[in-house]
Amino acid sequence: MSVTVRAATRADHDEIARLTVAAYEADGQLEGEIGYERVLADVATRAAHGEMFVAVDDDSDKPLGAVTFVMPGGRYSELAREGEAEFRMLAVDPAAQRRGVARALVEACIDRAAALGCTALVISVRDFAEAAQRLYEKFGFVRQPERDWKPMPQVQLLALYLKLPPVEELTI
Repeated sequence: MSVTVRAATRADHDEIARLTVAAYEADGQLEGEIGYERVLADVATRAAHGEMFVAVDDDSDKPLGAVTFVMPGGRYSELAREGEAEFRMLAVDPAAQRRGVARALVEACIDRAAALGCTALVISVRDFAEAAQRLYEKFGFVRQPERDWKPMPQVQLLALYLKLPPVEELTI
C-alpha cells in the first residue's frame, strides 16, 4: 500500500471524524474522557482553525489517517511558542495502522513547519502512548518535561520537541 498526504477537503471530513474517534478509542485514549470525542469528531472546526492533512491510499484515495497542524496562539495550539508549529490529533484508522501512515503524516507536518520557517515543531502525547512516543523519537523529537501538562487530573500529557534546521537564505 502506498500513501500520499494531502490537504483535507470538506468531502474528507466525515471519514476523518470516524477514523480519528476509532483510533483514539482503540488506543484507550477516550476512557474516562468527557466530551473529547466530540472535539475529535468536529473536523470542520479543526480545519477552520488550523490545517488538516489527510493520508490517503494511493489506489483508492480512501482516508487512512489525519492530523491537525496549527501555529501558536490559535484555538487548538497547546504548546507552540512564537516561531514554533504544533500538530494535534494525529490518528490512523485502526485497520491501517503499522503501514507507515503515521510516519507520512509526521513528515508532512515537519515539511510544513520547515516551509513556514519555524524553528521547532512540538506535540503533546499521552504518557501511556508508548508506540507514538517511539515513532516521534525516531524523528528526533525529545522530551521537554518542563512543558508537560495535565488538561484534566487523570490525563498526563508529555511535551515533545523537534528542533528544525534553519531555513537557508536564498541567493540569486
